[in-house]
Amino acid sequence: MAQKIHVRDENRGGNIKDYWPLIALVGVSALAAIAVCAGFSSFTMKSLMHVYMGVFLIVFALLKLFDPNGFQDGFAMYDLLGMRFAPYGYIYPYLELVLGLAFLSFLAPVTTYLATIILFTFGAAGVIAALQKGLDINCPCMGNILNVPLSTVTLTEDLVMIAMAFFLLFT
Repeated sequence: MAQKIHVRDENRGGNIKDYWPLIALVGVSALAAIAVCAGFSSFTMKSLMHVYMGVFLIVFALLKLFDPNGFQDGFAMYDLLGMRFAPYGYIYPYLELVLGLAFLSFLAPVTTYLATIILFTFGAAGVIAALQKGLDINCPCMGNILNVPLSTVTLTEDLVMIAMAFFLLFT
């Protein structure tokens, strides 16, 4: 089921309520990370970021996996690789899942950080292109389950993940 593309309604995405599902997921991911890290013998910003990114990526991968066809359809509308190679939309949630598990297990951290930087930089480029075109689509980052517009909030989410991965890489 493909999403309908049309020029952005100026009111869509202008209200905090439009982003409540994203706010809730980010907040719950942060609370889960704090709860897990509270049990660590040494609570550091690096461990908190690792756990947060792991929980965040796993939750977002799960949302995409609820409806892989719907995610792939939406993803192909703005992702630079997803537009040209349809199977990438089916692979992407598993890439997020693997990265999330790698963050939670602290497995191959440098590889995990670099893969995160590459994946989210590429994603941010697609979001920028979609925003410049004025496309009004639901953000596939939330899967096909939640109705959150693709917007600068989506771009900010990508840029924050990139910044966190860079921070982890260089600390």
